Amino acid sequence: MTKVAEYSIEAALQKFEHCEICPRRCGVNRREGALGVCGVPAELYVARAALHFWEEPCISGKEGSGAVFFSGCTLKCVFCQNYALSHSRQGKKITVERLTDIFFELEQQGANNINLVTPDHYIPQIAVSMEAARNRGLRIPFVINCSGYETKEQIGMLDGLADIYLDDFKYIDPEKAAKYSGARDYPERALEALSEMMRQAPAPVFDQRGMMQKGVIVRHLLMPGMVHQAEKIVDTLYEKYGDHFYFSLMHQFTPMELESYPEINRRVTHREYQRLLDYVLDRGIENCFIQEGGVAKESFIPAWDGTGV
Repeated sequence: MTKVAEYSIEAALQKFEHCEICPRRCGVNRREGALGVCGVPAELYVARAALHFWEEPCISGKEGSGAVFFSGCTLKCVFCQNYALSHSRQGKKITVERLTDIFFELEQQGANNINLVTPDHYIPQIAVSMEAARNRGLRIPFVINCSGYETKEQIGMLDGLADIYLDDFKYIDPEKAAKYSGARDYPERALEALSEMMRQAPAPVFDQRGMMQKGVIVRHLLMPGMVHQAEKIVDTLYEKYGDHFYFSLMHQFTPMELESYPEINRRVTHREYQRLLDYVLDRGIENCFIQEGGVAKESFIPAWDGTGV
């Protein structure tokens, strides 16, 4: 390892000593093993690194997306489908150097991109690994598959490294954000983070196969009884950014242990989802991915068995 690389890793680790990386700004010393809201220390924990075929068509393609799933999460969504991963230190501890090697292994398997899933709380170290991979000749795009709950500075650490943002936008209502994810400031933070993503990738770029090489996709998971919220999100983002990004409207909400939240303890109906799609069509929005039936299944949740780690 070169001295420059050593310094870069050390500089990244210093950011964990009084951790204020994400909007939670817990201030704990994750480098010494203390745990904030994300639930993981500074060490990288990865539960799976493999080809993934269930993203948007321009991300997965026929060959698959090279998905790297990180443990922990800065949000605590009561409906999380990846609860075992996001609420625990499930996974294998790896170094920054090992993460870089994983990127190349996925590229060799034919991955269309490197898809970093829930990287938010590890961004300083991941950025070092991304830069090392580019310097070693990695050719495929980097996808930041994030929760939307980030600061502008957090996303700014990826400027010049990230190619595609696969961004969630869960709430426009602070009350719902507080109730279901413990983050009343989610709408404000999500808009702030998205503005930085759009600055870095202001227009979508595709290759000749239709695979995205640069750009922003904003996902919204429709929740039971919340069509009006989804419409407000569509209005807010489309009025600000127009056709310079893609929506991805999902109806795969899967109720898991939601007895304490009876109002959302069901799946989204076909009628609810169709209302949202009709609204988008009426607005004349064309840059939009939609889901067909049969996707709200637990079988779509990968096994956190350390594959590829």
